[in-house]
Amino acid sequence: MIDAIMNTHYARALPALLEGLQLTVLITLIGLLLGFVIGGIFGLGRLSKNKLIYGASSVFVEVVRGTPILAQVLFIYNGLTKDVIGMNIDPFTTGVIAIAINSGAYIAEIVRGAVYSIDKGQHEAGRAQGLTSRQTMRYIIWPQAFRRMIPPLGNQFIISLKDTSLFSVIAVSELLYRGQQYYNATFAFFETLLLVCILYLCVTIPLSIILRRIERKLDV
Repeated sequence: MIDAIMNTHYARALPALLEGLQLTVLITLIGLLLGFVIGGIFGLGRLSKNKLIYGASSVFVEVVRGTPILAQVLFIYNGLTKDVIGMNIDPFTTGVIAIAINSGAYIAEIVRGAVYSIDKGQHEAGRAQGLTSRQTMRYIIWPQAFRRMIPPLGNQFIISLKDTSLFSVIAVSELLYRGQQYYNATFAFFETLLLVCILYLCVTIPLSIILRRIERKLDV
C-alpha cells in the first residue's frame, strides 16, 4: 500500500513542489516587507500638502497600479539590462523587486485610506497637547491607522502570493514553475496542477481565516 502511494505522481512531485512553495512564500514575505516601506512613503506622500511630493507619489501609484505585474517583472528582468543599469538582475531578485514595487503601490492606497479614516479630532487633540504634526502622526494617528491596515495588508499578502506564479516566465523556481518542470518531464498534467492548487490553498485558506478573526477582534 505504502509503495503504491509513493509511486504516484502526487508523492513524486511533492518534494519539489514544497521547495517551490518555500521560495514562493519567501519572495512574498521579503517583497511585502519592502512593499510596506514603499507603500508607507508614497501613501503618506499622497496625503502631503506639498504639490511636488503629492504629484510624484500619485504618479508612482497610478503607473504601477495601471500596468500588469507581468509586464513589470519582464521590464525589470529584460528591460533593465546590463547595458542600462550596469548589472544583471537574477530571477529571484527580480521577483522580490516586482512584488515590492507592485504591492507598494497598493499598500500606499491602504496607508492613505487608513490614515484618512482617522477622525480629524485626533489631529486637533495632538496639537492641543503641544505635539508637532509629525509627533501627532507618530504617536496618535499612525497606531490607530495601522490597526485598520492589518486586514487589507493580509489580503495583499494573498494577492502577492498568487502573483508570484507569473514569475515562472523568468524561470523563478517558485511553486508553479516547479510544477511545470515536473509535468513537462512526466506529462502528469492533472496530478501536478491539482497538487499545485492544493498547496496554494494550504497557505491562503488558513491565512484568510486568521484575517477574519483578527478583523472581528479589532472591530475594523
